Amino acid sequence: MNDKLSKAIQSIKKNFEVEEHSFSEEYSFIIAPKDLVAICSTLRDDFKFNMLSSLTAVDYWPQGDPRFHVVYQLYSIDDNITLRLRVPVPDDAPTIPTIEGLYPNANWHERELWDMFGIKAEGHSDLRRILMPYEWEGHPLRKDYPLGYEEVQFTFNADKIDEKKPYVKE
Repeated sequence: MNDKLSKAIQSIKKNFEVEEHSFSEEYSFIIAPKDLVAICSTLRDDFKFNMLSSLTAVDYWPQGDPRFHVVYQLYSIDDNITLRLRVPVPDDAPTIPTIEGLYPNANWHERELWDMFGIKAEGHSDLRRILMPYEWEGHPLRKDYPLGYEEVQFTFNADKIDEKKPYVKE
């Protein structure tokens, strides 16, 4: 493990209540939403994690508790190290504090998080849809979002699907 990454991990574990996970030299913390801004601030100011390289969410299913994990990938350009933060978010009030004051590019990422998953970033300067039309209802990356699709035609169901297809009348 990189010495600077080791120091960052030890500092976060010492000052915050976190759950550490690692796999193949990649390190993640599961943190409480209330600690997000403080941890990001510490990592940026003290350990030069100066880039938010990605921000997304995972929907574990409507019955999961917590249903969502918001995933932040922080990167130190100077030291070429990455650290991942995972923030569990319940389904009944899916909100997280904004980090756009620390990482300005979080503005668009948090808007996408709202648009696709319905997770609000509290304190965000302009939380509105970014990918879907403004009048769109629902959040397409949620697992309970209704899918509209055409059934795939195979040899076993070809006749059934052929009956439903609109053919040009001769």
